[in-house]
Amino acid sequence: MTTDAPVRYYGRRKGKPLKVGRQSLLETLLPQIRISLPNTPGGLDPKDLFSPRPEAACLEIGFGGGEHLAAQAAANPDTGFIGSEVFLNGVASMVRHVDEQNLGNVRIFDEDVRHLLPVLKDASLNRIFLLFPDPWPKTRHAKRRFISPEMLGEMARLLIDGGELRVASDHPVYVHWTLLHGTDHPAFQWTAAGPEDWRTRPADSIATRYEEKAQKEGRPPAYLTFRRRPRSA
Repeated sequence: MTTDAPVRYYGRRKGKPLKVGRQSLLETLLPQIRISLPNTPGGLDPKDLFSPRPEAACLEIGFGGGEHLAAQAAANPDTGFIGSEVFLNGVASMVRHVDEQNLGNVRIFDEDVRHLLPVLKDASLNRIFLLFPDPWPKTRHAKRRFISPEMLGEMARLLIDGGELRVASDHPVYVHWTLLHGTDHPAFQWTAAGPEDWRTRPADSIATRYEEKAQKEGRPPAYLTFRRRPRSA
């Protein structure tokens, strides 16, 4: 991947008008925790975005309302968490979580994550979360799905040996697509040993609002964890 390649985003960028308090936080707090892209590809160590420098760094791609990202940050104060989201209302919700919970270990990239990934250093992330992405279920829209051989290669570059890629979806097409490409990629190993491993949410995770909606409407999610294989000597 290169930052010079054009990136086309297909989702929404803004919803209902923001409340005064959230708009104020976007203007005051977001600039303090927003990630600015460096000019040099592959040179940014995500741990350097935080002070004090954390022991580990994780990335959530498309954090929605920020519930999961905030819970992870609160439970792991020695880890730096980067959240990427283009939906303005979701960013405003996450900034509110940061403010109310005083989360000093969160940084936000409020643009398409495909601009951020290429500038991050090799083997610099311990875990990547992709929770309930847009499934783009129609065959003609398959190229819009975030999971792809190219993107798996980029995430494999960023994860440390033994690091995890966690993907959750309530859409069978996306689950099948992720398993097809995830198990085919030489850098990843699907960690499931039995059905309960993909039917049960990881113990250190929480349900997002989208996940709760899916379960209420009878769409049981699948939780897929892929471990980054050791790099060859």
